[in-house]
This record gives sequence, structure tokens and C-alpha cells, in this order.
Amino acid sequence: MNETITPQAVNESSRHYIGWGVVAAAFTGVMVSFAPIVPYTFSLFLNPLHAAFGWKREAIGGTFALAAITVALVSPFIGLLLDRFPPRRIILPSILIFALALASLSRLGPNIRQFYFTFFVLGLVANGNAQFAYARTVLSWFHKHRGFALAMVLTGSGVGSIVIPPLTQWMIANHGWRSAYVLLGGIALLGLPLTALLVRNRPDTGVAHENLSSADGMTVAAALRTGSFWILACIIMLSAFSENGLVTNLAAILTEHRITAQSAALALSVRGGAGIIGRLCVGFLIDRFSPQRIQTFVLLLSAMGALILSYAGTSPVALIGAAILGVGLGSEADVAPYLLAHYFGRRHFSVLYGLTWTAYAIGGATGPMAIGHWYDRAGSYQPRFIVYLACVAFAAVVISVFLRRGRERNSYDPGVMTSAVPISLED
Repeated sequence: MNETITPQAVNESSRHYIGWGVVAAAFTGVMVSFAPIVPYTFSLFLNPLHAAFGWKREAIGGTFALAAITVALVSPFIGLLLDRFPPRRIILPSILIFALALASLSRLGPNIRQFYFTFFVLGLVANGNAQFAYARTVLSWFHKHRGFALAMVLTGSGVGSIVIPPLTQWMIANHGWRSAYVLLGGIALLGLPLTALLVRNRPDTGVAHENLSSADGMTVAAALRTGSFWILACIIMLSAFSENGLVTNLAAILTEHRITAQSAALALSVRGGAGIIGRLCVGFLIDRFSPQRIQTFVLLLSAMGALILSYAGTSPVALIGAAILGVGLGSEADVAPYLLAHYFGRRHFSVLYGLTWTAYAIGGATGPMAIGHWYDRAGSYQPRFIVYLACVAFAAVVISVFLRRGRERNSYDPGVMTSAVPISLED
């Protein structure tokens, strides 16, 4: 499809800039993607599935680990596809498969292998319809407001995590867990229309270049030889271990600590709402200040939130801990793609982003398995288990201090968008 765009729509500082339409579509897609649906509703199904089939917590947690491991293996491949093909060719099929897989969980039987297979499928397409898939497209449209645009997209995950958990809990309480899975499948389809209409990469035409073409940047091999990449990957892995270990069990942890199921679901929503505030603030700040030091600060917040939740015995304390955790972990997700583009450019951004998602998935897989194993051995969620997760988060804080501020050699220095040259959009 070819469409000529007027000069007024090419200035990213204008509210009529067509890149903001891409951001709106990406926001909607991320709002109903893997990130807000699977981790934030997973713990709501622990007790119903145990009651229905007698499955142990560690066995149930293993399905999430399988999905995370699958994400780890396929993310670089999805990144390669996103670097080579129009994004809709990857995102739209992923949305359809993701929605159907979620709805199929309503047909679960006592054989846990079906549960594992479905989560394997969810892992295959997880990054095909999450912020990972939309990030490169959004980056191609922005330079001056890059941080804020990324924050707006990732805010979709926070909005989804506010709305989806209590809605799922209501459906479980009133119509059963099988109906809740059908509902989640329907919610996952909401990102389809706007993605089909609006999501596309910005063509090179109409971009004023200072030195290099917009496709330039560091090669994958060169990026892998830098310390910055491996520090980022390590930070992401440790954060994922702490975050997923806590969030996937948070509702069950809080209810065991004599907090009502409704308050536990509210805590998940508060965590998501705080993530929205954190992401918007960080998105504004990283366009103006050192993103490396901002990352250190938000990582520190997430560690403090986990520490508070380890001893949350009342609803107010649980909500405070969830809010601090949400600001930290929600904001950290904004900084990683920003730093990748800052250090290494956009030439192989999606592949490099995919490799960091491999690190994320390794941490995301082992965190829920670890806390599930501790639970099965102790017979309860002891506070020291959450303290362990907080210590892992504090380790990420320490490592983040070693990130260098300057760009890596040969990294891409993006040009500025012109506002006087019409451009043509092609699918």
C-alpha cells in the first residue's frame, strides 16, 4: 500500500505527526499482549487448577518456565524477522495464535501435558505480539521524543495489568476458571484492528541524515564484543528472575498472608498502575538525563518494593509494596531498548533486543521455578523467599553502576526528522 503523507504530518513534535498513530496502535497491542495477560493472571489460576486437578505448585510453575525458555530460544529469530520484514507480517499471525492458545486453556483436562504444550505455544508467539515486536517500528519514527514514545507504548502493558487481573478474578469467582480463559482469549484479539491499520516502519525517505543511513549501526558480532551489551543482559536476567518469581506468585503469597483475594488482585493492578506513572516519568527523563543512572534508580525501587512485600501482612502494606515494585520494574523495561538503540543503533536492533529477551527469559523461567520449589519444600510462602528475590534485584542495582555513559564505537547516531519533505508509506 502506498500513501503520500503531507509535510505537516512529518514533524514528530506535532500532534498530527503520523508516528503518534503508530504509537497508539502499539499501545493497544501491548495492552492485550503476553506481558500483561500471562504473568499478571498466572497466580490467579494457581488455586483453581490445584483444586481441579491436584497439580503441585512447582509443576504448575513449570509451565510458565517452559514459556519463558521458549521465548529465550525464539526471540533472536523473531528479531531477525522483524529486521527484515514489515512488522505486521509477524505481529498479526502472532496475535491470532496467542488468542487461540489462551482460549484453548478452557478445555484443560487432568493431563498436565496439555497445559505444558499450550504454554509452549504461548512462548513461541509471546514476543511476536508484545512490546518487543513494536519497539523497532516506534524507534524508526522518533528521535527527539524517542524515550517518551517508547514509554507510551510500554504504558499499554501497565494499563492491561490494571484492568485484566481484577476482571479475570471476577470471572473466576462468578463463572469459573474455564470461562476466564475464554475471556482472556477474546481480550487478546483487541490489538488486531489498529495493528493491521497503522503499524508499519518509517521508510528512509524524508529522513535527514547527519552521517549514516538510518539502517546503520553496530553489527551483532561487534555488539557482542562490548561490555555494555553483557552488562545490560545480566541486569535484565536478574531483574526477570526477581520480577517473575514474585509477580507470578504474588496473589497466592498475599492470600496466604491473610490478605483477601480481592485485595491481592488489587495489588496486581496497583503494581500495573504504578508502572504507568513510572514509565511516563522515566520516558520524559531519559530524553533529557543520563539513562544509565535513571536505570540504577528504578532498579533500586524494584528491589525495595520486593523487600516490603516480603513482610506484607496487611492490605495497605501490600499495596505500598506493589506500587513501589511497579514503578521500578515497569520503568526498567523502558530503559533497556533505549540503551540498546543508544549504544548500537538500529541496523540490527531487533536481533540484539531479541538476545536480551533471551536473557530475560532465562531469568523469567528460573524465578517462578525457584519459588515454586521453595514452596513445595516448606509448604508455605515464607518471607525469606521474597527476601531472596529482593537480594537478586539489589544485585542488578550494583551491576548497573558499571554501565558506561558514552556510545559504543561505531554506534549509530540517528539523524533528525525533517518536516518539509513528503514521504511515502509502504507496507
